Amino acid sequence: MEGFRFRIEHQDKHTAARTGIFYTPRGIIHTPVFMPVGTQATVKTLTPEEVRSLGGEIVLSNAYHLYLRPGIETIKKAGGLHKFMNWYFPILTDSGGYQILSLSTYRKIEEEGVIFRSHWDGSEHFFTPEKVVNIQLNLGSDFMMPLDECIPYPSPREYVRAGVRRTLNWAYRSKEEWERKGKKNFLFCIIQGGIYLDIRRECARELVNMNFPGFAIGGLSVGEDRGDTLRVLEEISPLLPEDSPRYFMGGGRPPDLVEYVKRGWDMFDCSIPTREGRTGTAYTWKGKVVIRNAEFSEDLRPLDEDCPCYTCRNYTRAYLRHLFHTQEILGMRLTTLHNLFFFFSLMRKMREAILENRFLQFREKFLHTYLEEKSRK
Repeated sequence: MEGFRFRIEHQDKHTAARTGIFYTPRGIIHTPVFMPVGTQATVKTLTPEEVRSLGGEIVLSNAYHLYLRPGIETIKKAGGLHKFMNWYFPILTDSGGYQILSLSTYRKIEEEGVIFRSHWDGSEHFFTPEKVVNIQLNLGSDFMMPLDECIPYPSPREYVRAGVRRTLNWAYRSKEEWERKGKKNFLFCIIQGGIYLDIRRECARELVNMNFPGFAIGGLSVGEDRGDTLRVLEEISPLLPEDSPRYFMGGGRPPDLVEYVKRGWDMFDCSIPTREGRTGTAYTWKGKVVIRNAEFSEDLRPLDEDCPCYTCRNYTRAYLRHLFHTQEILGMRLTTLHNLFFFFSLMRKMREAILENRFLQFREKFLHTYLEEKSRK
């Protein structure tokens, strides 16, 4: 794990929100941080240079999908994932655990691992915890996730408990393999347990005892009530080492990110800004704008009058709506570019507020002006 070091920079005086600096061999990451999703070794519609210029410090890819296409050997021949995709900053790769949930009709779970049937050509592949670690080492991932069982919601208590025992066993085996290979790069563990607080606590405590360098929480944002999500985070945060990074997997929308940061979580990923950007939904400081709507056909304002991004400096809502209605690719690019700039800006503003001990004031003002949040209340 040479070259990796995480330190807490400052904790807000009134909340659990904190800023940190993650030193890696490929550059510094400032937390809290949002990681754009590049499942197939690309952040859809944008070049790596554009992602970096918007404020991106780290991107997320998926070891399962890259294993299937183009294949690990192809990426190794190219010089590793960073060179293959022309992104020379940190990369985190997910393990395939989420695909246990999302591709449930294509897999069979066994105690030793998971048999996946490729959703592309039907071929079978057996993923063990050890194999998943080695796939990510061959990719050259900076941050690696162990194989875990992402449990669907809702699930009965005994089903959840069995899945957690399997996840803990796989975590132990993953860490052993990582240590055998010289502790290359940085290995997280993943806390599972559904919305059952006692099972979550048991899982977290056992993983802490395994001395993982970083802690992630999975199996949330899969359909549970928002209040249950926040209760799980509040329960688990105090159980984790203060000097270790905390990664919320798969969350979320802007108001949710503010609440997760408030509860002491550092790293986040989500496909929302890029996926919804491609379908014409933009995120602004006053909530979402669905640019396809007829109300914007003659609207000559930018997407967000408070945003200095390239899209808002140069294009109007009317033009963006025109691009989507004529199915021009530029519309997808411009809206995605704006969304990522907004998400990166939100994280930067939260960092600034934490450093100045005014996170609660920032949160109150943001939720007051963000119309999507107001409509929930």
